[in-house]
Amino acid sequence: MQAERLKILLDYLESEPNEPFNIYGVAMEYMNSDKKKAFFYLERLLKEHPEYLPTYYHLGALLTEFSDFKNAILVYKKGIELATFQQKANALRELKGAYQMLLDEIEE
Repeated sequence: MQAERLKILLDYLESEPNEPFNIYGVAMEYMNSDKKKAFFYLERLLKEHPEYLPTYYHLGALLTEFSDFKNAILVYKKGIELATFQQKANALRELKGAYQMLLDEIEE
């Protein structure tokens, strides 16, 4: 099932490579099976579509999982700024929560 879903998402991405949701969908599908590929697509999404807010939460979480705390902090801070600018209260709350959890983890 997952391989079939991934193939469909990759087909969407191939047919509409500039659609941020297609990149995001592929990244999210890879999150369960191949973190490095997920990271590749999230970084691509950040570079090509920096206004796509969901990227920041997931990329920050992945960087935290990779113990790249310095870059995770940067990603979360940029996401918080963007969520504030876009007036997305739920995303802002989630990003602030993830950022605080990271800071708590670093302190321990």
